[in-house]
Amino acid sequence: MTDARILERVMLAFEGERVPRGVERRLAAAPVAGATLFMAFNVGDPGQVRELTAGFQRAGEAGARKRGRAVDGPLLVAADQEAGQLMALGEATTAFAGNMALGAVGDEDLAERVGAAIGREARAMGVNIVYAPVLDLAIEPGNAALGIRSFGDDPAAVGRLGAAMVRGLQSAGVAATVKHFPGLGAVDQDTHHALAVVRGDRATLESHELSPFRAAIAAGARLAMSAHVAVPALSGDPTLPATLSRAVMTGTLRDELGFGGVSISDAFDMRALAQGATQAVEVIAAIRAGDDLLLTTADQTARRRIEATLVAAAARHLFEPADLDASSARLAELRGWLAGAGPPPDPDVVGSAAHTAISRELAERALTRTDRAPDGGAPAPSALPPSTRILAVMPEPADLTPADTSSTVAPGLGRALRTRFGAVEEVVIPGSPSDDEIAGLRMRAGSFDAVVIGTIEAHRRPAQAALVRAIAASGATTIAVALRTPWDAATYPGAVPAICTYSILRDSLEALARALAGEIGFPGRLPVAVALAGPVAPAAATR
Repeated sequence: MTDARILERVMLAFEGERVPRGVERRLAAAPVAGATLFMAFNVGDPGQVRELTAGFQRAGEAGARKRGRAVDGPLLVAADQEAGQLMALGEATTAFAGNMALGAVGDEDLAERVGAAIGREARAMGVNIVYAPVLDLAIEPGNAALGIRSFGDDPAAVGRLGAAMVRGLQSAGVAATVKHFPGLGAVDQDTHHALAVVRGDRATLESHELSPFRAAIAAGARLAMSAHVAVPALSGDPTLPATLSRAVMTGTLRDELGFGGVSISDAFDMRALAQGATQAVEVIAAIRAGDDLLLTTADQTARRRIEATLVAAAARHLFEPADLDASSARLAELRGWLAGAGPPPDPDVVGSAAHTAISRELAERALTRTDRAPDGGAPAPSALPPSTRILAVMPEPADLTPADTSSTVAPGLGRALRTRFGAVEEVVIPGSPSDDEIAGLRMRAGSFDAVVIGTIEAHRRPAQAALVRAIAASGATTIAVALRTPWDAATYPGAVPAICTYSILRDSLEALARALAGEIGFPGRLPVAVALAGPVAPAAATR
């Protein structure tokens, strides 16, 4: 392989809502796999994204011709359009509640329909790879980087729903990416900031972490993204990220699980990997481990350093020619599959009425009540009358991890409740309210017929849990809502009605309002184990 061809292992990233001149020059100079789009850097409205991706493809074709190369398929254009807490393609796309809501429903057909809708909208904007579905098991409440991105904690259920999502995405001509291999749900550290270690033994990994990946690979997933976690049961090294381990990325992923698609690293700017000049070793190790693609970010200095390392390492014959040839063949096969997907959908499909209907169905079917009557059954329905004077309280949405776009979502609990109730006052609180703020809200609560208080990660933010307890202790009718992960419900007083929406997005909050008005019920079931004080109804039907 020539030095230039080794650069085909790079997924570019850049800042700008149009293709920058520097990217055009880069595409003319040497091959590239494609690019990843990020909401903060590249996304305005759907028409702009479609023009950006079309311009990127045109620049790639022009660059290939300038180098005397035949165009053998489209460049890869990818985005983290997971739904829920991570939606890289912007607010105009349909705001599906995400994986944990799907886990609460437990319906593979719905998961496939959601995947197909996400795929159609991505393709309409010129995106041909979606970095989804997440197959990590939600078994560690302290893992803020995962949260509602997971379907749940049951390996079989996650595998079935993940496989359905793969089928849906790929039915729309978009390549699905299963992640984060071999699974990072058991850690309580965010790998954006530090290396985490999965401590399970080999038997546990086989029955838990690896099980969903087997199912999704069997469903035909085209890509697999690595996790920057150490997995000593597979690699033998508690300091080696899976991304850099040949035992994991080739031995386990390909030889044992039979994955024949394209593997891609998680982002190279994450602090679980070495940064700066020492990152050269990580780059070489990743290619030698069997990673087909390296995911870069918009830091052009870092990207040039990665590319210089690849060229120098190839010149020194540090990579096995047979491995590189096999990798190139996998990339060519992926491009061929994408080329055969046919014309993209009409742009009008983005945020369409048909997709909104699916989103509302998901939001309504996911609603879960976790409080229980004294006999262990579901509590009797008790609709609030339309004249109820409600104090709506929710935390300011924030990005709890870099893999999060929640900060772009406006607080919407009060707005949603006003669709069913005539007198609603909304208070938006900080993520960790002060003692004075808690005392003030407790005093105000008595002026209302009911207080609907939402929490976001109250199990990790004790001040939010303290606020729920304070309002309940005031004697006000209190309804607590876990707006993100359901582990919050374990912090609520036992007598307080507790609801999980799994999402702060519009359709989920409006479904909550309809349920509180008695128009719909709470059919969802907890997709993860929550240490509640009283009896809990059975888990979702898929478990």
